Amino acid sequence: MELVVLIVGAGPAGLATAACLSQRSIPYLIVEREDCSASLWRYRTYDRVKLHLSKEFSCLPYMPHEEDTPTYIPKAEFLKYLDCYREHFGIKPRYCTCVVSAAYDEGTGRWVVAARDTVEGTEIRYAARFLVVATGENGAGRIPEIQGLESFCGEAIHSSTYKSGKSYAGRRVLVVGAGNSGMEIAYDLANHGADTSIVVRSPVHIMPKELIRLGMTFVQYMPVTIVDLFLVKLADFIFGDLSNYGIVRPGVGPLQLKSKTGRSSVIDVGTAGLIKKGVVKVFKRISKITGNKVQFECGKDCEFDAIVFATGYKSSANLWLKADDKGMVNSDGRPNTCRPNIWKGENGLYFSGFRRMGLAGICMDAYNIANEIVSVY
Repeated sequence: MELVVLIVGAGPAGLATAACLSQRSIPYLIVEREDCSASLWRYRTYDRVKLHLSKEFSCLPYMPHEEDTPTYIPKAEFLKYLDCYREHFGIKPRYCTCVVSAAYDEGTGRWVVAARDTVEGTEIRYAARFLVVATGENGAGRIPEIQGLESFCGEAIHSSTYKSGKSYAGRRVLVVGAGNSGMEIAYDLANHGADTSIVVRSPVHIMPKELIRLGMTFVQYMPVTIVDLFLVKLADFIFGDLSNYGIVRPGVGPLQLKSKTGRSSVIDVGTAGLIKKGVVKVFKRISKITGNKVQFECGKDCEFDAIVFATGYKSSANLWLKADDKGMVNSDGRPNTCRPNIWKGENGLYFSGFRRMGLAGICMDAYNIANEIVSVY
């Protein structure tokens, strides 16, 4: 099948790119391996999740949120928004279509893509002038290699399969990873009566959500260094010195850290207060596991009934994108292109949703990709 643009992935990045292309009258096809759009949000997020940024920073191109939308949008409301977005722009993904390989043919100047219809079991071949990888960075959950993990007697899961703390009441649960997911899962577990601990592996900024909202507004008018200093001072006033509880701030301010590395601040949902009260216990990195006993680098060891790994994701694009000779993707499936041009590969290859800037980054990628394609189409 001959195509102008093939978009792989019907999550927010794929939908945003499709909308931007349709606004410029560029024909495209979008394929998705799951049976719905935004499958990560539907199937692999916990029940209590909300967008961490306020609604003015959390919309896709050409469609702001309604005035009565909650400032911090819950999961169900965001899925409703994505469904409305898809319908509004007439985006019709081909679901249950798993890309097996994609390689650039120098002779034809096309991306030759082999895919499989997972329902019918049939093979499909596409030839596209432009290929947009919109599978995002969350293709597969990442669980670190830990000595003895295979011997753990209890339940060990990735955060992508965690839904609620209800079934963990009265159990000893260790959350590994102190990003937004880890901190929020720890809070949820503790609120449901689990004996909760968390592993904080590296320095992290903890911020109230309204403080981040304020910072993102101020940074449009003031130097980021000044805004960061203001945010850190206020956060320290609100939370006190959390280093006494095992949480240390990075040397770089929260907004600069996000811009340079993609690492987000933790938006506090109440976990910091539980840590200060001793309800949620903090440990350093794990050194080894023996049965249900976990030993930490600090020398302490404790027994746990369950471990939740909130240790992030990796992309699976490197498994099917045959661009290794160009060095366009690394072993984690991420583009090797440096910021701010991480969205652009070679030979009509583009990446949407890989810059670790949430929905704002997705919007930038979608606009850039559509503008580039329309300029050479």
